[in-house]
Amino acid sequence: MALTDTWLRKNLGKERSAVHTEADQEGLGARISQKGKITFQFRFRYNGKQARMDLGSYPLMSLKEARTELSKVKLALEQGFDPRVQKKVEKQKIVGALTFKSLYMQWHEKYCLREKAQAEDILRTFELYVFPVLGELPANVITLHSWLELFEAHVLKSESIAERMLVNAKQCLEWGIKRELIENNPIRHISGKNDLGIKKRKGTRFLTDEEIALTWKICDESRMTMKNAIFTKLCLFYGCRNGELRVSKKSFFDLDKMIWKLPPELHKTGKGSGMPLIRPIIKEIVPLIEQAMALNDSEFMFVNDGTEEMMSDKAPGKLPYNIMQFARRHYDINMPHWSMHDLRRTARTNFSEFTSRDVAELMVGHVMPGEQGTYDLYDYLKPQAKAYRKWWLKIESLIK
Repeated sequence: MALTDTWLRKNLGKERSAVHTEADQEGLGARISQKGKITFQFRFRYNGKQARMDLGSYPLMSLKEARTELSKVKLALEQGFDPRVQKKVEKQKIVGALTFKSLYMQWHEKYCLREKAQAEDILRTFELYVFPVLGELPANVITLHSWLELFEAHVLKSESIAERMLVNAKQCLEWGIKRELIENNPIRHISGKNDLGIKKRKGTRFLTDEEIALTWKICDESRMTMKNAIFTKLCLFYGCRNGELRVSKKSFFDLDKMIWKLPPELHKTGKGSGMPLIRPIIKEIVPLIEQAMALNDSEFMFVNDGTEEMMSDKAPGKLPYNIMQFARRHYDINMPHWSMHDLRRTARTNFSEFTSRDVAELMVGHVMPGEQGTYDLYDYLKPQAKAYRKWWLKIESLIK
């Protein structure tokens, strides 16, 4: 007689004088202990010998689930595998499963740090928003629903954060699949635009002439450290990525040849082009560079306070806030929010007044488009220096 749910419920927890086994079909049966515990079992022959294995206990495993599990183990048996060994392997996979946090940290160490200029910023994003929710779960079993729930919760707060999580989680999972660390990437085909409604918006914030003058003045007047004041001024003057200045060593600034030369591995476009990023140094900016060099005994231009270590990637992000706070308290001026990247946009906007588009793009470290970038390898240092000098004269006129 086949097992039924009614029979199982009736006998669950019912004490008896001896162990009893009730058969179902195709080797499936229910073993009932003397205390009434019911365990689904599969009886079979392997290598000519009688064998038995437990499938699960009732009611945690329903009769329907037991029959489904029976089909799986019978398939393994037909393929020549010992289903008992197969089950141990599957259990070991669960016990030793790689958590998403572990997978991410491998990806970070072996790929991100080498290939992504913002590797530390990306890691910080995952530490804040992803690891607390999904970090300790096995990477292989995190469902599409779980990922979407996480992304959608952040789209409303910050589309850029949500997109950063989506893009990098997809890349991390694909990396894990290629190295056979995991088997699934449920978000492979998820699009930020189509599935999360993320709309890429171009930044439009740049400092007006009055704000340029105020920022420079606050750098001189506030209790901001000399290091941070010079760092802010150089970012505004050069229109460089703040990371390019942050990682620079003093030896990169050649005051004899009057050039600032950043090795290809330390700037965004260098990893693709293999070319260093070279900017001219004009005599008007030399005092700022010499001041920065004299502030520490490190090989780096800018260091963390009290150390000889390179300035951390998080330090520059606080500088605009301090300047805006000072403007509010001491000048009763509420500057619209701006970031260090907006200094870069400010410089680039002004460069257009002083030089051609191609030279202005080189000044902010962009590559020339298409074949021009392939065949025109001239450094344009003279026209860059000419434009930087005009830009300096404008800044000087503003702060006066």
